[in-house]
Amino acid sequence: MAHLAPPQAPVRVALADNDGLPNLYARLWMLWLTVLTILVTAWFCTLGPLPAVIALVVAKHVLVAILVMGLGVDAKDQAEG
Repeated sequence: MAHLAPPQAPVRVALADNDGLPNLYARLWMLWLTVLTILVTAWFCTLGPLPAVIALVVAKHVLVAILVMGLGVDAKDQAEG
């Protein structure tokens, strides 16, 4: 009768980056850009319907770019290093 081997241990996953101050500065910079984008968009919305629509479309793209930058999609994969 064949004996089954136990499964391999799961891959260890890091729960924290421990990047320190550079990561904090990057997060604060993204927060500042987000606030600035929302304030500029709100100001454009006071100028009328056409500038409001254009500002909302541009703000959507800027905010998605900030989100993608914050998620680290463009960062190099450090797990393979």
